[in-house]
Amino acid sequence: MAFGDRTILHCDLNNFYASVECKHQPGLKNIPMAVGGDQAARRGVVLAKNQLAKKYGIITGEPIIKARQKCPSLTVVPPHRELYEKYSIMVRRIYEKYTDKIEPFGIDECWLDVTDAKKLFGDGKDIADILRKKVKEETGLTISVGVSFNKVFAKLGSDLKKPDATTLILPDNFKEIVWPLPSAELLYVGKNTAKRLSSAGIFTIGDIACSSPELLQKLLGKLGGMLYAYANGFDSSPVEEIGNAPVNKSVGNSVTTPKDLVDDQEVKRLLFEIADGVAARLRKYGEWGSVVHVVIKDADFGMITRQARLENPTNLASVIGGKAYDIFLKNWDWSKNIRMLGVSVSDLSENETVEQLSLFDDPVKNEKMEKIEKSMDEIRGKYGKGSIKRGL
Repeated sequence: MAFGDRTILHCDLNNFYASVECKHQPGLKNIPMAVGGDQAARRGVVLAKNQLAKKYGIITGEPIIKARQKCPSLTVVPPHRELYEKYSIMVRRIYEKYTDKIEPFGIDECWLDVTDAKKLFGDGKDIADILRKKVKEETGLTISVGVSFNKVFAKLGSDLKKPDATTLILPDNFKEIVWPLPSAELLYVGKNTAKRLSSAGIFTIGDIACSSPELLQKLLGKLGGMLYAYANGFDSSPVEEIGNAPVNKSVGNSVTTPKDLVDDQEVKRLLFEIADGVAARLRKYGEWGSVVHVVIKDADFGMITRQARLENPTNLASVIGGKAYDIFLKNWDWSKNIRMLGVSVSDLSENETVEQLSLFDDPVKNEKMEKIEKSMDEIRGKYGKGSIKRGL
């Protein structure tokens, strides 16, 4: 497919948690409010806020105690996981009426490929406006939609105008809209990457696009080449279709090491490496697992298998690896060295029936980890499994 031939939408539910709470508690609509964690422990953070709270400068992720300094009258309500899951599924059911190419990016965001749907429903803007109207009518929530010819620009577009807006970033206008934006607005440009770019005189997305790929790769390695492509609109990554994942009873992998493992740190490093691969496959299949299994084979070929149930289903390597290492520590006394380790996850659930429940143990941290790990999936998909590794 030629440059610009696809029509990709990125749909983002506005102030999702806060909007759901306001819908179920109408009295919250006209006051500054936020959804937050454990206030009594003084460790709670803002998970979401409504527009009135936003006017006070309250931001997602900041401590509630700090938010109350900005707005003493702020009302804080606890998160309600089941409600958010319910509405997330309702909204995706609406999307499914227009395309089967839907790729979730967290509980409140999705990419949609509507290239084929244009024959029935009009152009990308028409479909985006239809979806905004349908979501509002059927759920009482609003979405912002970016319309573009690739996933990166579609997501950028949904962030530009909020709430309840459609933004078009097309082949003939993306340079005017995208290139003046700060480099940090580009997907996968974090704070540290932006600093490294600015040290080389690269401050905007346009600066990235007009830099030499060689310079960017020298600065950032393979990530530099990827950012050069993204800034120039060359993202060709597909939107994954729903319902095309194979049915699995479990997902796992094992590694026989070139030399025996002799201490906890070596085991921890390998367990997390294996967990990365297992978690990536779970996300690819759209599945979450509830039970972690660990297989250990010693230097004399003796083998044990142990398992433990997670508090909530997950497809995050950080959670799977952490549980696997915990299982290992409880079951291995180092009477023998180790020549093989395996990690698998069972008791699987599809994303149509369950979301990342562990998100609510520490919602901000787990949402960040989910996005980081999905970013790692995409980088590995483009540049190979060894292009990015987890640091412990």
